Amino acid sequence: MKLDKVQIRSFRNIKELSLVPNRKLNLFIGDNGSGKSSILEAIHYLGFARSFRTNKHKNVIKTAELGFTVFCAISKEGVSDIHRLGLARDHNDTCTININGEKRQKATELASHLPIQIFTPQSSDLLLGAPKLRRTYLDWLLFHVEQPFNSQIQIFRKSLKQLNSIYKTSRNNQEKQYWLELFQRQGEAISDYRESLLNDKLIELINLNLKDFLPEIFLEISYYRGWEKGVSLADALAKNIHRDQKNGFVSVGPHKADLRIKAKGIPAQELLSRGQLRMLVAAMQLAQTQYLYEKTGKTSVYLLDDIGAELDEEKRKVFINKLYGSDSQLFVTAIDLNELDFLNNYNDKAVFHVEHGQVREEI
Repeated sequence: MKLDKVQIRSFRNIKELSLVPNRKLNLFIGDNGSGKSSILEAIHYLGFARSFRTNKHKNVIKTAELGFTVFCAISKEGVSDIHRLGLARDHNDTCTININGEKRQKATELASHLPIQIFTPQSSDLLLGAPKLRRTYLDWLLFHVEQPFNSQIQIFRKSLKQLNSIYKTSRNNQEKQYWLELFQRQGEAISDYRESLLNDKLIELINLNLKDFLPEIFLEISYYRGWEKGVSLADALAKNIHRDQKNGFVSVGPHKADLRIKAKGIPAQELLSRGQLRMLVAAMQLAQTQYLYEKTGKTSVYLLDDIGAELDEEKRKVFINKLYGSDSQLFVTAIDLNELDFLNNYNDKAVFHVEHGQVREEI
């Protein structure tokens, strides 16, 4: 999908902005605090209904305003239909979602129309942070590729919540058995989805990208499903049930899964430099984009904030060139256009100068 129009109102230092992006490459140049990252943050709301910079929605509302709105028109290459997506939030944290003029309740309905990827100086947290971030990496792709996955993982999460509550309060066995069976059934399905995704082609795509991004390093990628090998989830639950009831939570299952990446038998995050970790994340995210396109024909909108941080010129060039070739629509921020002078070779692009929340397109 491609963004054909973006409108932002009362968002951080942006009072009102209307933008017609290039369908390939968009560069936003400006000093720190000018508002260029806020433009990417607003677009991010259209794919996730949340910020990538703060957990408090009211913090992005422009001072003295009651709320913010973000709107876009999107289309797919070769398809005449245009979708109109909108999101608004106010100081009461009320979220209003609008799709083609109709109000919707769930953020997932918004996200399904617009696959968005975000790459920032904090992206290495995917490897440095908790396993939940790596599970989310897999589940984002499954959400867009496997239609039943979203409903199944919602049921799984509900069964996990109910079991944890039962374990804490020691409620009746009949109710516990129902949720145990549901947890087991949905848990096995979620694990199968993730393993199939990795084995189908995702690991292969990551490794192919790594030949360009980190050719000097060989990485081993494996999936830990959240319980021991050679044991069914039902048996693992039974084996740990007394300990889990004592502790008040379920200790095995796909909610404990992890994507493990090692170099020379050592976890990558303990061996690689920060710059190398960012390139590894870049290879992983690009693999998502490639897999999504191969399976569904959907293209991604890619947000690259402060691309110069921790990446040298050669790595920047490799990353953006690969993304450009993937038919993603790119939104890139930089303080100085000289950081990206290699992009002078591309004719299909738009350059925007950002200052005090105002945007001027370079002619």
